[in-house]
Amino acid sequence: MFMSVFFELVEIRTKLASIFPYFIGLLFSLYYFGQVNWFNMCLFFIGMFVFDMATTAINNLMDYLKAKDDSYQQLTNIIGKAGLEVSKVRNMIIAMITFSSVIGLWLVFRTSLLLLPMGGLCFLIGIFYTFGPVPLSRMPLGELFSGVTMGFGIFFITLYLNIYDTGFLSLNFLNGQFLLSGNIKELIVSVWASIPMMFTIANIMLANNLCDLDQDILNHRYTLPFYIGRKQGVYLFDLLMYSCYIVIVLGVLVGIYHWSMLVVLLTFPIVKKNVSLFNQKQEKATTFSVAIKNLVLFNGSQIIGLLLGLLLRK
Repeated sequence: MFMSVFFELVEIRTKLASIFPYFIGLLFSLYYFGQVNWFNMCLFFIGMFVFDMATTAINNLMDYLKAKDDSYQQLTNIIGKAGLEVSKVRNMIIAMITFSSVIGLWLVFRTSLLLLPMGGLCFLIGIFYTFGPVPLSRMPLGELFSGVTMGFGIFFITLYLNIYDTGFLSLNFLNGQFLLSGNIKELIVSVWASIPMMFTIANIMLANNLCDLDQDILNHRYTLPFYIGRKQGVYLFDLLMYSCYIVIVLGVLVGIYHWSMLVVLLTFPIVKKNVSLFNQKQEKATTFSVAIKNLVLFNGSQIIGLLLGLLLRK
């Protein structure tokens, strides 16, 4: 009983948003850079997954505490529905963040001090995404921060943990001075390869905010669709999704990916159908899942494309 409530509190079904950047980063590291540090990967996966659960629990806790609508608090939020004690939820969140922090520091010790600001920034954004007097999720910044932190942050840290010793990006200290150096081409390639994850993850937040627009306004939560309007929000949803295909095709043309990555194009008819369905109606119960389905389809096909690239390149 406890585990089922806990899994609902941390919304275990939504963890795909962090798992895909991790696995794509791992495979891209193996395909493009030719190396993987498996022990670092195991440590990072555990720490990342637990921290992702903690941020979701923070989100549910803050939504419960700040809800202006009693029906939302008692009937919709898991804390109200399950009758959870706020103090116990707080203790679970603190335990998960502490555990993730210890793993993060261990990885810093195993790699480089440069990982500390990278991971620390992701930690701060993850915590203050829903925590504090003015959380990022209640501002027109949620899509930006969720997409960049998870789509780029997880992907980039995964790469760094595998290739930190190659000169990809390094921080050196000498005679009281520090020198930050890196390979510009490889950094640009890494950013480019992260764009589809950034866009598909941002679209989950955008779809959620579009579906909850009326409820959010009632609860004084003014997200991006409130400022740009529902129509423009839907247009942005379409633009982000379709741009992912352009990124992959251009990546193949300039040599970032093997031609096998064009397998993602096979998902286009289904994704287009899903996008059209969402354009007609933005409703949590019926069409919000479109954003998750598109993320799974597109990023799942990326994994297949990278695996094929590894096999066909040999």
